Amino acid sequence: MSATLEQRTLKLSIIATLFVSSLGITFGLLAGSRSIMFDGVFSAIDAAMSGLALMVARLVVREASQRFQHGFWHLEPMVAALNGSILVLLCLYAFLNAIQALLDGGRELAFDVAIIYALVVLILCFTMYFYEKHINRRVDSELLRIDIQGWLMAGLITTALLVAFAIALVLERTAYAGLTPYVDSVLLMVLTACFLPVPIGIVRRALREVLLVTPDELDQQVHAAMAPVMTEWKDALLAYNSHVVKSGRGHFIEIHILTRPDFGTQRGVAEMDEIREKIAAALLIPAERRWFTVAFTAQERWA
Repeated sequence: MSATLEQRTLKLSIIATLFVSSLGITFGLLAGSRSIMFDGVFSAIDAAMSGLALMVARLVVREASQRFQHGFWHLEPMVAALNGSILVLLCLYAFLNAIQALLDGGRELAFDVAIIYALVVLILCFTMYFYEKHINRRVDSELLRIDIQGWLMAGLITTALLVAFAIALVLERTAYAGLTPYVDSVLLMVLTACFLPVPIGIVRRALREVLLVTPDELDQQVHAAMAPVMTEWKDALLAYNSHVVKSGRGHFIEIHILTRPDFGTQRGVAEMDEIREKIAAALLIPAERRWFTVAFTAQERWA
């Protein structure tokens, strides 16, 4: 049910993003605004990335195959890294364009048209933001979480556009009317500079998972689960080593436990399974989102 809801929400987001993109490009041309054009192009790229995220969302709920025996979880951070990287490049390109426009003396805008665009998009962005946030409380999807951030950023950007265009419309009727041609370029520079840390953060988090960097929280959770086990079986278990990584919504947990040579001679595999159950019960990660292995050995070189 949660997977279906996730995919349905992503589909709705793609449709809404394409609508915002078409508005941005159309109104950008009508108003002569590069900042609105940037907003429209950004939305078009975001729609393409949401489409890719939808494909991944469908894959990650599938069972592992012969070719992908660990499942498709690893695709999530790869898509997130690609998404963030493209947005970083787009921001840098838009920032350089804004500088060039300033050097060229700015450009005149139709601020009344720009304000209409900003109002329509502002309402749509925050509607999608609150709707997806409500849905993700039930789904807990990283793909939706990234999409939610995208709608929030788009809403904040559009709010800034609306305020700036309103101020410029007022300036046109004052002695400062000569400054209005620079409003669009300055606004584009400010937007891209403020927006840049968000995709950089997405890329940084995604690369940690692509490079299989151990998350501290997950590592601590495993050690916390092992502590009572090592205490309860202190006469039989000597030490352990754990290896954990997170890839997308998948958590890979591998624990090697060093035992005394006579461990399991009375209860055998049943005792080992009891220990596995105790560790699994202490982990907060849902069973469907983890690849969990516990191995026992009496030889230190295998631990």
